[in-house]
Amino acid sequence: MTIVSGAKMIQTAREHGYAIGAFNTNNLEWTQAILRAAQAQQAPVLVAVSMGAIKYMGGAKVVADLVRNLDYGLNITVPVAIHLDHGSFEMAKEAMAAGFTSIMFDGSDLPIAENILKTKELVSWAHGRGIAIEAEVGSIGGEEDGIVGAGEIASIDEAKAMTAVGVDYLAAGIGNIHGQYPANWTGLKLAHLQALGAAIDEVRGRPMPIVLHGGSGVPDEQIQEAITYGVAKVNVNTEAQLAFHQAVRDFVLSDEDLVGKNYDPRKFLKPGVDAIQAAVEERIAVFGSAGKVN
Repeated sequence: MTIVSGAKMIQTAREHGYAIGAFNTNNLEWTQAILRAAQAQQAPVLVAVSMGAIKYMGGAKVVADLVRNLDYGLNITVPVAIHLDHGSFEMAKEAMAAGFTSIMFDGSDLPIAENILKTKELVSWAHGRGIAIEAEVGSIGGEEDGIVGAGEIASIDEAKAMTAVGVDYLAAGIGNIHGQYPANWTGLKLAHLQALGAAIDEVRGRPMPIVLHGGSGVPDEQIQEAITYGVAKVNVNTEAQLAFHQAVRDFVLSDEDLVGKNYDPRKFLKPGVDAIQAAVEERIAVFGSAGKVN
């Protein structure tokens, strides 16, 4: 069993100049693909789940137990954190009670004072249980599970204030969005990220891990430069969804599903699951976390 808090793995990544992927899961097959990819690359990983996916899969306890049981059943030896992605205050507490080891409270739609107050309460609750906390300043653009944001550039002063309450890692809007990036997207605001990173490092007194949401579709060189400015966790969801969809679509359109017993879901889903694993392994290589299990 290799289920761990996200705090130590992300802090280690920050201090050694690489990032760890947080890959969203949607079901058993998705979770298998993520875990197998991490094991193949000998990389620490966060298996992330949104509130929408939690509802789809039957509840937070079902998700936590699924990840733990697959971690055991697949003989996974790399560090794995079970991460709540964009959770409400209520869901954050529910996920902690269910066995999640990393929690993102998304209070970015609240007034900053209320966001900080609620985050501070969750930090106290989580740290007493050995659970890591991520907060967000400056909403991330795009749409995820019906949550739509225009996207903001995070205020450095707000980032400093949020850092001061003791979060383990901080998500900050720097021009990144959820979902597919439009053709006219102008890229990450890397100069702002550099300034923000330096400011929150000073507040914390040691390197502060920054989280890049919307990692799908960001050019590799921008991700790697962002890592040099403090990004230590990169969220990936859309990229794996697109890979899964394309592989299963190709399988069905080629009529392979009509051959023999390929109507068996274990067979016609396999190309999609393999595509997820390949996408996760490729992202791990870009983030620099392959081989970083110690």
